[in-house]
Amino acid sequence: MAIRIDGKALAARVKERAAAGGRTLRRAPGLAVILVGEDPASRVYVSGKERDCAECGFLSFEHELPAQTEERELLRLIGRLNADPAVDGILVQLPLPKHMDEKRVLDAIAPDKDVDAFHPVNVGRLVIGEPVFLPCTPAGVMEMLHAYDIPVRGKRCVVLGRSNIVGKPMAMLLLQADGTVTMCHSRTPDLAAITREADILVSAVGRAGLIGADMVKEGAVVIDVAMNRDAEGKLCGDVDLAAVEPKASYITPVPGGVGPMTRAMLMQNLLTAAKWHQAEE
Repeated sequence: MAIRIDGKALAARVKERAAAGGRTLRRAPGLAVILVGEDPASRVYVSGKERDCAECGFLSFEHELPAQTEERELLRLIGRLNADPAVDGILVQLPLPKHMDEKRVLDAIAPDKDVDAFHPVNVGRLVIGEPVFLPCTPAGVMEMLHAYDIPVRGKRCVVLGRSNIVGKPMAMLLLQADGTVTMCHSRTPDLAAITREADILVSAVGRAGLIGADMVKEGAVVIDVAMNRDAEGKLCGDVDLAAVEPKASYITPVPGGVGPMTRAMLMQNLLTAAKWHQAEE
């Protein structure tokens, strides 16, 4: 039976570490969060990030805009936040309304305040192995592996999903930790044959129950990044937990696994940004 990786407990430790780092600074790190529209799920996420800031002793500045806001107004707000010395990090909650260009908006955030690590400058730094900020979800996964003494060096790592937010940066971090990485996606033939070779399997597809016991080799580490709803409306991941747990060595539950770590690593990135800015003041 697999050991369940407790993301909630580990996230609390990461936030305690970030809070301790923040107390050494001249001023508290500040996060500006922009929410456009009234999507209920986005509101929940934003409220969670505000709570995280409060727990760490960091400042949060919420900017809530109506869904009909024109893109140029949002870009002007980002420009003001880029120039605000009290703001160390800027986060635009996704998804944006359909009339806005997501890439243009995210690229408008100054790279040194891009605590989500979405800006091309930060993506490029990650690729060459010189990151300032680490993408929050993949960084959270790496923190989990480290905390549970799960080695990556020399291991066969398989990443399901090729998104810019999770799949691609996850593959880069595993590769930089000396894992041998295979990326899979919707066009990959005979997916199960590849996943059964994985010592470390990371799934970020977004399809409930995709990973069954027949797709996992005995003793594999299984990291479930996805957040889905099953037929009964319950929160679940890509992995059939009941089927895979007896076969894996370590596994992340959903909820309570990777999700809390994503938010905790955002606090770590915000602390990094604040240290950088205050060193330059």
